[in-house]
Amino acid sequence: MRKNFGAKPMTYPQPVFIVAAYDENGVPNAMNAAWGGIAESDRITMCLSSGHKTVKNILKTGAFTVSMADADHVVECDYVGVVSGNKVPDKLEKAGFHTFRSELVDAPLIEELPMALECKLISYGKETDCLIGEIVNVCADEKILDEEGNIDYKKLNPITFDPMYHTYITLGERIGKAFSDGKKIG
Repeated sequence: MRKNFGAKPMTYPQPVFIVAAYDENGVPNAMNAAWGGIAESDRITMCLSSGHKTVKNILKTGAFTVSMADADHVVECDYVGVVSGNKVPDKLEKAGFHTFRSELVDAPLIEELPMALECKLISYGKETDCLIGEIVNVCADEKILDEEGNIDYKKLNPITFDPMYHTYITLGERIGKAFSDGKKIG
């Protein structure tokens, strides 16, 4: 038997994204977002309400970055989600985050978060709050790369959002090989 929960924004895992953009004066701002994912091979989509300072900035600059929140920065990543950039303009500084300018888009990268997508705005639906961005680049700090130069999720240690309990969790162990294990069936 199954229990029905009704229509809710629940998927597992839900990545925790830290979305960052510059304002018209070049001041960086960021927010925590868990409702989003990859839409196509070079697209990301997120549900972000228009009242967020970060969304206003994205609409002005046409660019943003999406960093993966990690276990080493849970407190800081949660802080940028519970404090509004409309009220606390230096919230990145208060969180202890440092930024530098992306070389490919007009948006800030967060030094402490070692993996990010660098994106250009494709569209934003004011009625749906659906933001779609083109992924121009994925960048990662060398400290989270494996011997072959690929991103090692264990070194990244990304967190996910548990919408049932409003908690953050980490990923577990590898249990199979994608695009391979299923071939064992007939």
